[in-house]
Parts: sequence; C-alpha cells; structure tokens
Amino acid sequence: MLRFCDAVLSERNDLAKAPVGQHKIWTQVIDTVWPNNVTQTPIQTGGEQGDPVGHLASCTNLILKTKKLYDQKVTIGDPHNYGATYLERAKTYVKEADTAMSKHILKRLLDLSNDNKMYFAKDSPYKGGDPVPWNQQMMFNYAFMNLCDAHRILADNPQLLAKYKSIIVASIDWFFHGGGVQTGEKNGDPIYNWGYVMPDTSGEDSNHGSLDVAGFARIYIDGNYAITADQMKPFANMFVDIMTLGNGKYAGTVDGKNGDGHASETDNIRSGYLFLAEFRPDAYESMMSADLTVGKTTQSTDTFSRFLWVKHQRANAK
Repeated sequence: MLRFCDAVLSERNDLAKAPVGQHKIWTQVIDTVWPNNVTQTPIQTGGEQGDPVGHLASCTNLILKTKKLYDQKVTIGDPHNYGATYLERAKTYVKEADTAMSKHILKRLLDLSNDNKMYFAKDSPYKGGDPVPWNQQMMFNYAFMNLCDAHRILADNPQLLAKYKSIIVASIDWFFHGGGVQTGEKNGDPIYNWGYVMPDTSGEDSNHGSLDVAGFARIYIDGNYAITADQMKPFANMFVDIMTLGNGKYAGTVDGKNGDGHASETDNIRSGYLFLAEFRPDAYESMMSADLTVGKTTQSTDTFSRFLWVKHQRANAK
C-alpha cells in the first residue's frame, strides 16, 4: 500500500516533473491535482480528485492505528523522501492530502456557499455551477472522512477536522433530508429511489448507484456521522425487492427499469451493492453467490473484500 501511495503522491501535478506533471489546468496554474485528460483544453478536474486524497489518508490511518509501526523503518525505503519511518511517512501523506484539499478542492473546485452543499465552482469547465453528482460527492466524502479520522487520531487540528466533518454532514443531510432521495414501500418495507444528481430524485443508474451505496456504506461503517442501520436498510430493500429481477438478472436503474449504457440490465451484481447484504440477511447467500462460487477463485478484489466485510459483520452479530 505504501508503494502505491508513494506513486500516487509523486504523480501529483505540482510534484511530478514534466511530462507527467507541471500542467497548467483550468485554474491557469500548476495546481495540486491529479489531472484528467492532459490533451484537453482546458484540463478539467472533478470528483475524482477526492479519491487519491482519500487513499493517502486511508493509508495514514492504518499506520496511525498501529503504534508499534511508528518508529520502524519503512521496508521499501524512502525513494521520494516522504519519511524513513512509518510515522514520518503517515505525517507526510496527511500533510500533502490536506494540501490538495486546501489549495485546489476547497479553494477552487468546490463551491460550498449554499449551507456547505457541494456545487462545482461557477467557472469550472466541468459542470460549472451545478450540484456535484452523488457518486462524486462520495469520492469527496471518502477523502474528508479519512482526513477526519487522521486528524482525530493525531489530535493536531480540531478546527480543520470540524470543517471536513461539517461538509460530510451537509452532504448526508442533503441526500436524506434535503430532497435527494424519495422514500416509498415495497412489500410493506421502506425503499429508496434517487437520481444521479440534484434536482433529480429518481432513476439513478446501476453503475453510479453502486458507487453511491458504497460511499454511504463507508460512512456508516466509520460510525462518526450518525447514519443508522435503519437508514441503510431501505437501500437493501431497494436492491433486493426492486433491482433484483430474477433468473440472475438485475435492473439497470434503482427504480427497477432498464436503459442503455450504465443503465443497462446486468447479469452480475455491481460490488457496491454487496454491502447491503448486511441489512437483508435473507438475501445474503443469493447476493454473494451471484458472483462468488464456493470452491472457486475470483479476480475481483472489490467483490471479495466486500463479501468479507459482510461476513465479518454477520459473524459479530451472532
């Protein structure tokens, strides 16, 4: 993981040498970003900027939670001078993750002037002035959440921790209480229906819906943001009772319809939905066996890891 995170950080636009880095992006400067298509004019940024920040902070947290590592030398060495010991490396990661946040994401990319709700900056060439789609909010929330955890452990910047947390809370509240999700019933049980981006509140496609659900599951698992099992269960009911069509087929949208592209019917379960088996134990075996066969192997690390998480949760619930 350190090897990957070293690579991620070293390839940030302001740190990497040309041609990998040193690109002037849409802000007209060599910003602290991981550029998308560098042949495009202007070079755009979007929600994907949250993921590398989240990865760096996630690795930081694994180190910070393992104190016996702190003074040990990192076994792969320190080719980028990020810190010879695990603690030094973790502090570099969180510092540079905060830098990416403060110098681009919060400074230029996001407009939080509407009660901390995530909109893209009005002058952004990508969706300028529009609400951030839910799957991209989950990318940003992934970064904010892991940075909150890092600063909570380090106890080094309570003001910044509170700022990051307030943005996550606003995102969650916008979805559950601000009109992002419709609630209904199927078989007497509550279900959710939501859209790709506000103001749409129905018909999210299967691909982006999986990313949305995985994001909410991460926040639920973290435990610091008051998302309850009762709030997660309608996602599970939606998948089991609406998207599951039978005969190994799954709907292309969260309201049980099929379309084209990301909204096409599938014969597999996109892995973000596997988190939901925790809340519908009656569907656990059918959901997991859709893509995992006992006695066989898999090359899908996300499917397998999410299966292990639900298995772990079920074991602890007994």
